[in-house]
Order: sequence, then C-alpha cells, then structure tokens
Amino acid sequence: MQSALVRVLELSKTFKRNGGETFFAVKDVSFDIQRGEIFSLLGPNGAGKTTTISMISGLLTPTKGDATIDGHSITKEPLVAKRLLGVVPQEIALYPALSARQNLEFFGKLYGLRGGGLKRAVDETLDLIDLKDRQKDKLEHFSGGMKRRVNIGVGLLHKPQLIYMDEPTVGIDPQNRRRILDTVLRLRDEMKMSVLYTSHLMEEVQEISNRVGIIDHGQLIAMGTVGELIQKVGEEDRLIFTLESDRVDENIIQRLKSEIPTITSAQFDPRASDNPDAASMSAGKLTVFATRGRKALPDIIRIANEAGLGIVSVEVREPDLEAVFLHLTGRALRD
Repeated sequence: MQSALVRVLELSKTFKRNGGETFFAVKDVSFDIQRGEIFSLLGPNGAGKTTTISMISGLLTPTKGDATIDGHSITKEPLVAKRLLGVVPQEIALYPALSARQNLEFFGKLYGLRGGGLKRAVDETLDLIDLKDRQKDKLEHFSGGMKRRVNIGVGLLHKPQLIYMDEPTVGIDPQNRRRILDTVLRLRDEMKMSVLYTSHLMEEVQEISNRVGIIDHGQLIAMGTVGELIQKVGEEDRLIFTLESDRVDENIIQRLKSEIPTITSAQFDPRASDNPDAASMSAGKLTVFATRGRKALPDIIRIANEAGLGIVSVEVREPDLEAVFLHLTGRALRD
C-alpha cells in the first residue's frame, strides 16, 4: 500500500433535537483509507457510523472538518470526489423485470457510459460478480444472494477508486455470501481498489479487513489491524453463559468481580441467547471477560448456582474482534 486514497479530517456533524438543543452525532472523526485496502468501520446502532459515511459519500454536509478522495475535497469538489466513489447500499435498488445485463446497462448509461465502453464495463462486471451464465435472466427469478451480486456490480461499473459496501452479505445463503466475500477480496488484491466496508458479522470483518475502525457515541474510539485491536483485550477470554433466568441483579455482577480478581468485566443481555440449544426457552446471556477464563469457570459457576441463575450452557471464546468490540463499547454490534 503506497499512500492514503481517503483522508477523513476531524469530521463533525451536529443536529438539533425537538427541543432545539444541538448535539453532536459525529465529533472530530479522523482516519485514512490506504490505496488497495479494505477498511471496515464498525459501531453499534446510533453510534455515528452511518452519519460519518454519509458525509464521506457527499450525502450530508459536515458541520466541521472535511474528507478527500484522491486529494479531492468532498465539500469543495463534490462532483469530482463522487465520481471516484462507488456505493453498494444495503437495500437492493434494481429493476426485477429487467435481466442482469439490462440492469447493468441501464445504470451504466446513468454513469455516462456508451457504446463499446458500456459493453466492456458490463462484460467485465458480469465476470467479476460471476453471473455471465445468467446475464439474460430477469432478476425476478434470481435468489436474494444473486440480486445482491448484481447490486454490487452496479456500484463497480464506472471503476471507482473507492467502493463503499453497506452490509453486502446480509440475509443471504452461505454460498452467495462466500462468493461476495471472494469478490471483495478480488477488488483489493487484483484491482487494487480501496473498500470501505460495514457489516454486523464480525467473523467476515475479521477475515477480510486490513484495518478496522470502531466508532461509538460519535467518536472513533479505536483503530488498527485486527491483530492490533485484539491485543487491546490481552489474554482475556470471553465466557458466555446461557441462562434460564431473564434477569441478573447488579449485586451478582459485582460479586463476580469482587470474588474473582481475574474478571475484568461482566455484562448481562436479557434477550434470548443465540445458542440454538436455548431457542425453546426464554434465556438471557451473561458474558464475562476474564484473564485465563477457564480457570475462573468453577468459581463463576458456583456463584451463578448460588444465585439460582440456572446455567443452560457455557461457551469459552478466545480473544477475537467481537470481544474487542464488546470490551470497548460495552454493547453488542446490533444494540
């Protein structure tokens, strides 16, 4: 990677509440995206992630600060900057009565492509999204995953230097998800394109990202490679207890912390656990972060049993990106 393609410089955005009070949705956010890099921006719902990306893509005007794409300011040269950007929205914005090829041709013309240039762009895009054999089929006969691949193709037709992809794998089958992730990697590795990526699936972010930024309460609170971010939680294990109980008193959390010194934090989520074994019961999830967590297990189980919490299952996870996110924000990605 040679130099930064995107520079985000102290971006801030304020809005007014109903009572007239001004608040910061985003405050002094700064980061770079290198050429040929996949940069993932993560944040809980309402953290300022969408507002930040909307400013970078020119949909919102910053209250303060600026961003540049290949040296072109989004505030002073918006038309030039936008031509360097491709956008793949989470919502599928296509025409179901048209074929895959016709959809790409239609949007290609909106980009100003004509004649041989349009044909080449459509052919190359169909090859990239692996749909050449289905190019004449109408989208109304496509699966959700295939439609998402065409959606990605629309954002790539004009060969942007930066492509923003908003949860491109949401709600699709594993096979199409794998194809989309492989396409994202090809954009970086073969086409040397920069990718600004968002997803609620931590495992795919951890797999494909060169670097990750985490935003919360409108501010960038951490940034680095996945390895660098994981180092922030050190040797902490994440212990996930699926419980029969749908509530845990705060004094039980405090007891865990006081009696087991290796515990650094503990959080309870009263919503039903992701654990399929607990799907038939109203179970909450207790997440405990502890150094050498396996050694702390017996004492945690003892305290939970004494409190009558009813443990359904226990899972021990070594440090990963999701653990970093929970550790830094105290919230799950979908909160």
